[in-house]
Amino acid sequence: MLNDLVILRGARLDDVPLLDKWDRAPHVIAAVTDDQAAHIAFGDDQDWADELAAQSNTSKYYIAEFDGRPIGALQIIDPCNEATHYWGPIEENLRAIDIWIGETDCLGKGYGTTLMRRALALCFSNPLVKAVLIDPLYSNKKAHRFYQRLGFKPVERRLFHLEDDCLVHKLIRDDWQMNFPEDSRLDVN
Repeated sequence: MLNDLVILRGARLDDVPLLDKWDRAPHVIAAVTDDQAAHIAFGDDQDWADELAAQSNTSKYYIAEFDGRPIGALQIIDPCNEATHYWGPIEENLRAIDIWIGETDCLGKGYGTTLMRRALALCFSNPLVKAVLIDPLYSNKKAHRFYQRLGFKPVERRLFHLEDDCLVHKLIRDDWQMNFPEDSRLDVN
C-alpha cells in the first residue's frame, strides 16, 4: 500500500539541489504560474538555502519519499502568523499547504493523493486547526478536481501578488474526518 511506503520528512539543507531541480521542472512551473515565459516555478529570487534555514513553527517544508526515493515536496504554513503574510489578514487556527510532485515519472500514480492525505493528517494532528487552505491557479482545472476529490470546497477566486489568479479551496476538519476517518490514526511524527 502506498501509505506504508510514502513518508514525509523535514526538508534539510542537503535537499537544496533537489528543490532547485524541481523548481525548474516544466510541470511544476505550469502548476505554479500562468506565465508562459517562466523558467522557474517559485521565482528568480527564491533561494532554497535561505528558505530552508528560515523554517519555523509557522512555515515548514517537507520532502516526500517513496520507498526511500525523494519524489516531491510540500510546505505547510500557519497563514495567520507566518512571516510573509502571503494570505493577508486571516483567521487563526488554519493551515495552508503548497504541494508538488517533482519527479515526472511519479505523476499520475497516486503519490499526490497519498502525500496530500499525509499532509492533512499532519495539519489536523494539532487539535486547534479548524481547516486547511490551498490556492491552485484558477486555470488549473486538474488541480481543482484533485483537491475537490479530497473534500476541499472552492471558497473564493483571489489574486495573489497581483499576478497569481487562484481559486482558493478550504477543507474543514469535520469534512476531513468524514472523508478519511482512518487518516486521523496515521503516524505523522
